[in-house]
Amino acid sequence: MSKRILIVGAGFAGMWSALSAARLIDSTGRDDVEVTLIAPDPHLHVRPRLYEEGPANMKAPLKDIFDAVGVQFVQGTVERIHPDRCEVEAVTVDGRFSTMAYDKLVLATGSRLFRPAIPGLAEHAFSVDQIDEAAELEAHIGALVRQPDTLARNTVVVAGGGFTGIETAAEMPARLRAALGEQAEVNVIVVERNEAIGPDLGPGPRPVIEEALRELGVNWRLGAGVTSVDAGGITTSDGQRIESSTVIWTAGVRASTLTEQIPARRDAAGRLYVDRHLAVEGVPGVYATGDVACAATDDEGNHTMMSCQHAMNLGRSAGHNVAADLLGLERIPYSQPKYVTCLDLGPWGAVYTEGWEREVKLAGKEAKALKQRINTEWIYPPRAEREEAFASADPRRIVVA
Repeated sequence: MSKRILIVGAGFAGMWSALSAARLIDSTGRDDVEVTLIAPDPHLHVRPRLYEEGPANMKAPLKDIFDAVGVQFVQGTVERIHPDRCEVEAVTVDGRFSTMAYDKLVLATGSRLFRPAIPGLAEHAFSVDQIDEAAELEAHIGALVRQPDTLARNTVVVAGGGFTGIETAAEMPARLRAALGEQAEVNVIVVERNEAIGPDLGPGPRPVIEEALRELGVNWRLGAGVTSVDAGGITTSDGQRIESSTVIWTAGVRASTLTEQIPARRDAAGRLYVDRHLAVEGVPGVYATGDVACAATDDEGNHTMMSCQHAMNLGRSAGHNVAADLLGLERIPYSQPKYVTCLDLGPWGAVYTEGWEREVKLAGKEAKALKQRINTEWIYPPRAEREEAFASADPRRIVVA
């Protein structure tokens, strides 16, 4: 009787898990193990690019790749996980409820933007977290020209001065002028509750970030968070009012809520703690990867970030190890000691850093060229050719970006 590895989620980690598991199974010549991936959409949503123009196009088809390597794709959404009986409950794309059994499970359902209970946030703020949300923002910006020429119309507030907030803010002056006219007096303001822009990026790249934002005409207000949002703007925790027709929320992400159905420890972001092979602690047969996994990257105490950079390699490792576990083969410990960042700074350029201290190595046009290669080449799936896909899915093939 055949055995099944079930992978839930088709993001970076889920896709690479499926390809890596299929690769190891193929190398053994076994035909009694199937790899099945279930996700709502047979596309990889290129989420790191959703701050850019044209977000509706930021996806890549996966069905042909899965067919080429023998991965079974089921279009649906998992609603319940039952680790005690090795089953999941799902709703398929045609609305049918089904139960799927598995021998090994890989949870790769990613993360979503965290939206706290701030008055008016859900009703009035935009985001670049998902394709449909980023497309809604783009349509809104394009329609601003039909509104009266006011300070609020010409002002964008980006709530959150982290990685996504900075990349989004850096794009906004040019996008506003494209919509409103090159002579429009546009205002882009980043609101960050911490005392520094890019608090999680540390002091290393901060001078470059500040220089770029200044030259782009982006301002920031620090030390106060957003306490309310309405159709006309925001109010901050220190009582300031900013009039704006466009508020973009970027402040933080949380792991998929499906992690709550796994009886195991989770961190503050909801991620499951995993061992060096990415098996969930204390839950036999269940692996976690990508943004739902809190994994050690090295022996120095560093852990994975909720980023594409780590998700790709986490996926390769999880897929290999879950298949090795099922086949009785040796697993390969996940390790990704090299850490880099490449932050897009819009028309100004970009900044590239290396190491957990984020030492700046490139800035401006040179870093921008690297960022464009990352965004348009390195993070996309391989071609739908069996050998190429398997070579790309080797867990020893570490890609840092």
